[in-house]
Amino acid sequence: ESLQGIVSVQRKRGRHNAVRRKGRRMAQDEILVSADSHVLEDPQLWKQRLPAALRDRAPEFPALKVGGNFQARPGGHNPKFRVGEMAQDGVSAEVLYPSFGLDLFGLTDVALQEACFRVYNDWITEFCAEVPGRLFGIGTLSVYNIDNAIRELERCKLAGLRGVLIWQAPPPELTFIEPHYERLWAAAEEMDMPINMHILTGHPFPFPRNFGPPIAWSAFRSGVNRKLLYVSDCVTDLIATGVVERHPRLKFVLVENEISWLPFVLTQCDKYAARGTFSSPMTLSPSEYFRRNFYATFFNDPPSAWVFAHWGEDNCMWSNDYPHPNSTWPRSREVIERDLGHLSPQTRRKLLADNVCRLYNLPEITPATAEAA
Repeated sequence: ESLQGIVSVQRKRGRHNAVRRKGRRMAQDEILVSADSHVLEDPQLWKQRLPAALRDRAPEFPALKVGGNFQARPGGHNPKFRVGEMAQDGVSAEVLYPSFGLDLFGLTDVALQEACFRVYNDWITEFCAEVPGRLFGIGTLSVYNIDNAIRELERCKLAGLRGVLIWQAPPPELTFIEPHYERLWAAAEEMDMPINMHILTGHPFPFPRNFGPPIAWSAFRSGVNRKLLYVSDCVTDLIATGVVERHPRLKFVLVENEISWLPFVLTQCDKYAARGTFSSPMTLSPSEYFRRNFYATFFNDPPSAWVFAHWGEDNCMWSNDYPHPNSTWPRSREVIERDLGHLSPQTRRKLLADNVCRLYNLPEITPATAEAA
């Protein structure tokens, strides 16, 4: 039976169950917390806020224009507008990641990258403070210099940010198998600060990026195969080399990679680990480490309709990727019903809100309402 056929059956079941329950689970007071939404930074942010000695090297980005550059609505850069736009989508709270700031993981000027990330961390703290209890920021962290990274991690924690973002695809000399990161892992575990890894960050994505016309096949390969390679390397390196064995309370978050590929990869890892043909400090199976130490976000992944019936209810977190062009806004509830409509209320609640709230220690979240805007 084809995967497409399985997904089709699950969709039909979801529609049938939704009718049978008369929309009970899609009530407007159902709490949705997006585990991966974005802000669109002021393009002049770094020109304005970097120390004077670095401003001549400040990254430059195109001017904001509502309707372009990921900016379909004003809430991308204005927190007051954003709450109203969230309410239109039925979203009660959001965990926020950068847009332009993702590109800065491609900087190789270490001092400049560190300074740019400090600027962003101050700015996102201010952004979230405009709407307390609804918006929760993730800091950005340069990890070339681990002493400086730990200091910035501490600063993010004190500022109320809920975790930090590092590159997902490090340079070849600093892969996650290197002891270079060990003190950072220990510090993040001690501070209960999740380490987040977003798609399109790191060595394969230099800054400034070349956005010239792509060759069709190479764009396809990069958009699918290579991105899957980077994130799967990230997971297997952190598991097989003992990072999560040494740090059982450390949490890693795979952001915007979707999730339906994960059960297959973890099953293959379990199979190879069980053979005992390579040396590893693992005392658990790879899938057991994943359940204990990893989370992953999803927002528009139709095969998950099949996956979630069997796997991932405690580790996966719904998101809407707002305000980027492929966001499910303002139809998130339709996509949720398509992919999650067949699930039990308990499983659905975990995926839509409970997991993200537990991971980031969020306060009690109240339902999104027009009045909240």
